[in-house]
Amino acid sequence: MSTEKQITVPFTKDIDTHNLPVSLPTEATTNREELMSYFKLMYTMRRMEITCDTEYKDSWITSYRCHCTALARGGTVESVFAELFGFKEGVSRGKGGSMHMYNKEHSFFGGQGIVGAQVPVGTGLAFASKYSAPAGEDTPVALAMYGDGAANQGQIWEAANMASLWKLPMIYCIENNQYGMGTSKERSSSNSTYYTMGNHIPGFKLDGMNVLMIREGFAFAKDWCSKGNGPIYIEVDTYRYHGHSMSDPGTTYRNRDEIASMRTARDPIEFVKNLLVDNGLAEAQELKDIEKDIRKEVQEALKKAKGGTQPPDEELYSNIWVAGEKYETPVTPGYIRMPDRSKSIGNIMSDVVV
Repeated sequence: MSTEKQITVPFTKDIDTHNLPVSLPTEATTNREELMSYFKLMYTMRRMEITCDTEYKDSWITSYRCHCTALARGGTVESVFAELFGFKEGVSRGKGGSMHMYNKEHSFFGGQGIVGAQVPVGTGLAFASKYSAPAGEDTPVALAMYGDGAANQGQIWEAANMASLWKLPMIYCIENNQYGMGTSKERSSSNSTYYTMGNHIPGFKLDGMNVLMIREGFAFAKDWCSKGNGPIYIEVDTYRYHGHSMSDPGTTYRNRDEIASMRTARDPIEFVKNLLVDNGLAEAQELKDIEKDIRKEVQEALKKAKGGTQPPDEELYSNIWVAGEKYETPVTPGYIRMPDRSKSIGNIMSDVVV
């Protein structure tokens, strides 16, 4: 943290814990530089998602989910847009689309289209971290995020059981936005205190609309898991303003007053803006100017993304592998066969491309 003016922000409520033998922070220290970085990133995420919403209605993008994580883990607004358009300049070269953005360089292992499927995969990443970590050193942790709608998936219980048995450095994060696919948590889960769902595995609950509490909570969890204490559960109490997907108006199972009250009382961006202004770290007009600049940057990124190019045909089979007795090592096929063989893409007459 820089040497500029710092402020201490008390949390308005304690962090609820489960089977945790230590206390968690009750306040956070921050400054203008950090808060401005949060504000700019969060506002960029919101503008990017609003723009995606608009472009989807112009029949250009598919579905939803890991866009903001891709941006936070080394992507750019343009690369996210390009991926949604299916262009090779996209974060996954146009092959992943909305649900499968990926950035191994920044340790982001993508989104999953199957509900809950990321959890056992994430547990595998935690196993790999522990397996390869040098003895006596802190172990890199793995983080799997999933929603309240997925929280009762059987594969999650099985993965958590293995993580507990083997004391894997694994963070299970439930993003509780109060509704699954149009169903409230009370109607879908017999236990909606999700941070307790690991049974003997410790857990705690954070206010997901308070970026400073999120910072403190995840810093604790990373330290806890990296030191050999095994897995931990985190429930992030948040809220989604829009529907579950583009086909969901989001108002058939809740009313507009509920959504409006959440925007007024708990909006995470307004929380940061108020901290900056109320503590004399920024002027309201300065923040408005930044918002204007970000809106312009997002539109410029959209324009550039629309100028992208289609991936070459070879991308259809470049990451597919063929193995068998006739090959000494796995190889890629030289084509993708279509139902009408004559319309296959690539050289179907060749055997394989080594």
